Amino acid sequence: MSKYWSPFVKTLVPYVPGEQPKLNKLVKLNTNENPYGPSPKALAAMQVEIGDTLRLYPDPNGERLKRAVADYYSVQRAVADYYSVQPAQVFVGNGSDEVLAHAFHGLFQHGKPLLFPDVTYSFYPVYCGLYGIEYETIALDDEFQIEVADYNRPNGGIIFPNPNAPTGRVLTLQAIERLLQANTESVVLVDEAYIDFGGESAIALVDRYPNLLVTQTLSKSRSLAGLRVGLAVGHPDLIEALERAVGHPDLIEALERIKNSFNSYPLDRIAIAGAAAAFEDRLYFQQTCQQVIASREDVVAAMTAQGFEVLPSAANFIFARHPGHDAAALAAALREAGVIVRHFKLPRIDQYLRITIGTPEQNQALLDAIAQATQK
Repeated sequence: MSKYWSPFVKTLVPYVPGEQPKLNKLVKLNTNENPYGPSPKALAAMQVEIGDTLRLYPDPNGERLKRAVADYYSVQRAVADYYSVQPAQVFVGNGSDEVLAHAFHGLFQHGKPLLFPDVTYSFYPVYCGLYGIEYETIALDDEFQIEVADYNRPNGGIIFPNPNAPTGRVLTLQAIERLLQANTESVVLVDEAYIDFGGESAIALVDRYPNLLVTQTLSKSRSLAGLRVGLAVGHPDLIEALERAVGHPDLIEALERIKNSFNSYPLDRIAIAGAAAAFEDRLYFQQTCQQVIASREDVVAAMTAQGFEVLPSAANFIFARHPGHDAAALAAALREAGVIVRHFKLPRIDQYLRITIGTPEQNQALLDAIAQATQK
């Protein structure tokens, strides 16, 4: 360890991202990327930005993207008779990981433990270590579901993915609302990286709960993992915000303050243009999500027929185990066959594999490799 490090760096345990293999022939089903490319309209919008204007700084507030997000959710929610989402309710950042980091830094340092599931996104404890936040993990039940009643305890905040990662299980809006009603004194952050593959967004609840923050990413359902764009939506208490001479709702204002004290330009011109166009292209988005969902159900049926136990998933991946085969050995056998999946050497889940849903051709390669591996 370097003598030049700040003392806290010595105790950090960094997040380990999924492998990005260098071999082109591998079927890569380990990092939950979308098998279908970005919206053609998003690609065209990004191409327009490649020119002389790149010498200029981008819009530090990403207003074009904020308007696109607000418009998308206003249309989606109009049918259910909710209030519209306003651009001031939207925060944007360099991937949802950066948005989450700002939330940990700006909303969860209250001297009480942050609560999150024991089996969940492994970046959460990393952020706690980075920002010196005490935390407690709450055990998922025997079926790997979140029991909201277990969170009724003193806390400095609550965070969980919905659907959960890596399990893929989803909470209903009714369950999330029960959690919010029982926890009014600290922030509840719902991390919706995979919500578009089978869940209902908690953005539908932000009007009613000033302590609710919902984060999303364009890396999964909008096929822009390489662009690094994330967002958050918070409560629309605009009248109070104006009275305090602040241009954003309470939670969003905290994120804006952190962002502008860290990096005022988190999104470049290309990212803003591509992300906004991706939200505007509703038809392509809906079509590709439905393709992934249909393929997921096909893979679940086929793997179940091969003896696997597969958790119900509302994500673009599945979480599965085979009672007759060790998960680490299966992952190694699949890799030998040219298929990469994710195996976690962690308590409770060391016999499970997390498998991204690919194209029909990739999924068939997976199933063929599984058949070969389980017959040994």
